[in-house]
Amino acid sequence: MKYLIFTLLFTVAFTTTAWETDTYVFHDEVTEIRYKSLVKELRCPKCQNQNLADSNSPIAADLRREVYQLLEQGKSDGEIVDFMVKRYGEFVLYRPKVSSLTYILWFGPAFLLLIGVIVVVQILRKKPIKKETVTLSKEQKNKLAQILKDK
Repeated sequence: MKYLIFTLLFTVAFTTTAWETDTYVFHDEVTEIRYKSLVKELRCPKCQNQNLADSNSPIAADLRREVYQLLEQGKSDGEIVDFMVKRYGEFVLYRPKVSSLTYILWFGPAFLLLIGVIVVVQILRKKPIKKETVTLSKEQKNKLAQILKDK
C-alpha cells in the first residue's frame, strides 16, 4: 500500500508542469482581435504543426510577445507578418504566398490528382471488353432441354 502511494506521489510530482499563460492588456477590442488573428495565422517554428496560439514552446511565447509589442507600436498586420517572414522565413506562414518557390506547394496536389485521373482513364481505355460466346456441346444441349422439359 505504501509503495502504491509513493509511486502515485512520485508520478504526480514529476508530471505536473506549470503552463505559462499570456496575459496581455489591449487598449481596444480591435487590437485584441488583430492579435488573436495573427497568432492563429503564424506557425510556431519549433512545433511545425501548431500555430503560435496553440503552442506552449518558449519560442512561441516569445513570438506572441513580439506580436503584442509590434501591435502596441502601431504596426499593421502586413508589417508584422513581413517582419516574421523576414526573421523566420516563409515557414512561419500557414498559408504561404504564391510565388515561384511555393508553386509546388499550392499546385502540386492538384497536379498529382490530375495525373492520377489521366492514368486511370488510360488504363480503363486500353482494357478491352471481351464478349465471349459460349457454345454448348451436344451433350449439354440435351441435358438443358431435358431440364427445361421437366419443369
